[in-house]
Amino acid sequence: MPESEPVPKPMPAMLACSDCGTQVAPGLLICPGCHRLVHAERLKQLADEAGRAEHPTDALVAWRSALELLPPGSRQFQVISERIAALGREVDALPASERRAKPAATADKDKKASPGWGGAAGGAGTLALLAWKFKTIALIALTKGKLLLMGLTKAGTLWTMVLSLGVYWTAWGWKFALGLVVSIYIHEMGHVAALRRYGVKATAPLFIPGLGAVIRLRQSLGDPRQDARVGLAGPLWGLGAAVAAALVGLATAAPIWMGLAKIGAWINLFNLLPIASLDGGRAFHALSRPQRWLAVLAVAASWSVTTDSMTEGLLILLLLVGVLQAAAGRAPAPSQADRLTLVAYAALVACLTFLSAMPAPLPGG
Repeated sequence: MPESEPVPKPMPAMLACSDCGTQVAPGLLICPGCHRLVHAERLKQLADEAGRAEHPTDALVAWRSALELLPPGSRQFQVISERIAALGREVDALPASERRAKPAATADKDKKASPGWGGAAGGAGTLALLAWKFKTIALIALTKGKLLLMGLTKAGTLWTMVLSLGVYWTAWGWKFALGLVVSIYIHEMGHVAALRRYGVKATAPLFIPGLGAVIRLRQSLGDPRQDARVGLAGPLWGLGAAVAAALVGLATAAPIWMGLAKIGAWINLFNLLPIASLDGGRAFHALSRPQRWLAVLAVAASWSVTTDSMTEGLLILLLLVGVLQAAAGRAPAPSQADRLTLVAYAALVACLTFLSAMPAPLPGG
């Protein structure tokens, strides 16, 4: 899951204002002497880069870098924030074949620039398109495959993955442990793909043995709508991994694949809890109060048809937390809420409930 807390940066050296020569302390964005923007020249360069960008993702990378150099309360900050939100909508409106996730440069070569709802923003529309456009299937499969392999080139990702594999291995054996780690990795790379599409810098996925994995954002998303889609990208990719495991299980009659599909779906369903630090919390932040009640109804509908005790207990927890968020949590105005987030959330709850409730053997069960 992506963590919003930014990664600490090294303290820069003091600068001298190019206009009045005043020494400017590290971290200040406005000269205390003449009140000029400290990074005015760099801001002009970034504005030029954004203006020359041939793809909205490239423009997003430049504008997000510019946002870091502006005082949050300034008029320029507000204007660029609005531009970033508009470019995010432009990215989402692109045909699936034109959506791409360009890495955003990071200061650390071992850290990964994070990405887009190439899985997430498309949602059901992308799935429908894939059904009748084979060349798009091939293109997207190739792109996602390259992204998944790219993540494994990061030392931090690879070594923490190995540590997690060892923990799960001792509990359930190497085969199930490997499948579980791959499932978690695919979930995290869904967030990475979404962040990259929105031009957001972030670290590579880091595994926490026994607890899953996290991605640390180097920049703030700002727009709740984009944040929600980044959040739901993980469960969407996780759903894809669970479906793939279930299909292999049906084709081979190997129980381990059905068990992986079941536990993978359950983990992704757990991540839909509307708690701030989880993916469901990010989704709820983009929903109006009436939409939150509709999301709660979607959970209730899934619970009403579920007979699996493990899934039923999780859905009850989802219901309780969802009711609290709908009744007392802060919500955006209806005009600012995102309908696609509601549709994606409800669809994910239904699909993941179905898979997690499948009769399948689990290790130690």
